[in-house]
Amino acid sequence: MSNKVIMLGNEAFARGAYEAGVKVSAAYPGTPSTEISENLVKYDGVYAEWSPNEKVAMEVAIGASVSGVRALASMKHVGVNVAADPLYSIAYSGVNGGLVLVAADDPGLYSSQNEQDSRMVARAANVPVIEPSDSAEAKEFIKFAFDLSETYDTPVMVRTTTRLSHSQGLVELNDRVEPEDKPYERNMPKNVMMPGNAKLRHVVVEERNKKLALDAAEFPINKVEYNDQKIGIITSGIPYQYVKEVLPNASVLKLGLVNPLPRTLIEEFARSVEKLYIVEELEPVIEEQVKSWGIKATGKEIFTIQGEYSANLLRKALLKEELDLAEPAKIPNRPPILCPGCPHRSVYSVLNKLKIHAAGDIGCYTLGAVAPLSVVDTTVCMGSSISMLHGMEKAKGREFIKNWVAVIGDSTFMHTGVNSLMNMVYNKATGTVMILDNSTTGMTGHQDHAATGKTLAGEPTYAINIYHLCKAIGIEHVYEVNAFDVVTLEETIKREVDREAISVIITKAPCALLNKEPIKFQYTINTETCKKCGNCLKPGCPAITKCEDGTIKINDTMCNGCGLCESKCKFGAISKVEI
Repeated sequence: MSNKVIMLGNEAFARGAYEAGVKVSAAYPGTPSTEISENLVKYDGVYAEWSPNEKVAMEVAIGASVSGVRALASMKHVGVNVAADPLYSIAYSGVNGGLVLVAADDPGLYSSQNEQDSRMVARAANVPVIEPSDSAEAKEFIKFAFDLSETYDTPVMVRTTTRLSHSQGLVELNDRVEPEDKPYERNMPKNVMMPGNAKLRHVVVEERNKKLALDAAEFPINKVEYNDQKIGIITSGIPYQYVKEVLPNASVLKLGLVNPLPRTLIEEFARSVEKLYIVEELEPVIEEQVKSWGIKATGKEIFTIQGEYSANLLRKALLKEELDLAEPAKIPNRPPILCPGCPHRSVYSVLNKLKIHAAGDIGCYTLGAVAPLSVVDTTVCMGSSISMLHGMEKAKGREFIKNWVAVIGDSTFMHTGVNSLMNMVYNKATGTVMILDNSTTGMTGHQDHAATGKTLAGEPTYAINIYHLCKAIGIEHVYEVNAFDVVTLEETIKREVDREAISVIITKAPCALLNKEPIKFQYTINTETCKKCGNCLKPGCPAITKCEDGTIKINDTMCNGCGLCESKCKFGAISKVEI
């Protein structure tokens, strides 16, 4: 079977893993990597799961590899940080079945809290890195990565970026290969990373890196394109596409393996061109190494370390073109906002009314930081809200956190929030933690998790009960409250922030976008009884607008009947209507 189809980069990664004979895949959803698992689970012969976090996903894939089958872990760049512990160690142990990690970086910060470069993590971990530049290469390079993993006894990172993961390209489909499972053989010196064994394995890793760097000159994923040799460009990944668009006649060394670098190939190319440029997004990972070998090259002197590259950026930097671009249309800024009917808005409206600060976390609910809700004061990483609240109390005392809570989503709580809550219990903390349970991983597109009752494949499974979990780790004061019951919610929050103990408030209401049923009723404003006080505007629902004449209206194309506005109206001017 062989035919060509248009695929997203992430679809192509999934297809390549399938064709390579992958049997086990584990991941935690995170833009821009999510669609890899969502597509891979559709293929027969592949077990694919959502793990509670990236560290667990990496360890699941490692276990599968050790047992003798090809395994995949996929995650976004900040997830690589979570998975770093097992990643660094398995680099020493090596593999049995092929082991590949897809790391999705996010130049431009489209959906991330930082702009890190996973190549630097891989260098530190002594893990080879392969980087494709389009969907066709995404499929083929991941297949090559599995072969490389088994040939050199190493985990391999395949690096992608948002632009590649979410761009489409033509991909040729091939049949799945079914490599025989490798037999498991007990090998304590190789697989048990205690100090005595690790010292010996470190030597093996260094020798492996040297051999890879030498052999890489012949790898088909590295490609030399000699044209006009006055200008030579070393590049990889998506920037290759911009180079070819801007300088189609230049000589190009397109690197498929970006760690370790194929030094002899680079040196030969550098000798063959008069002026050498290095074009890479984010950190000067290639550039610094090339310059350390005494090779003269121009890189970050003219290119930025920040953000995504583009053809226009290269035109300006390389050709000194002053681009006559049309002025962007002058339209009002559209800040990110919670959806109409989002239960998080209801919770934050109460916290705002009570003038309570929130230590925030990663999820849709991070938008509680922006006006008009303006509740979330801090956001660092997954699970940090609870630990930061704990740190505040230990630093400043109980009085300081009396007007603070930690807010965290249900998926993020299962990811790393549980550990933080256990730490509060263990270290005799006080404070109120609010788990905003909307029954999904909302920010990345409604993936299931350990508390939703469904697997990645959509199969029913045991749903972890968050209430009972909190009770089980020793928290006496745990409460479940309907997120839209603002009266009970306000009473509960006021009581619990004053309590000198740990308390957990679980606000429960499903994500508004999960409801696929037709809307049965909405709300409307009676302009005659409306006092124009603006209380209904305070939660910032996009379905409610104030007109130029001061009247307030509800847009019936956006209202989904959550009732938050009605609860805010003191004059009975908002009423429910059936539709």
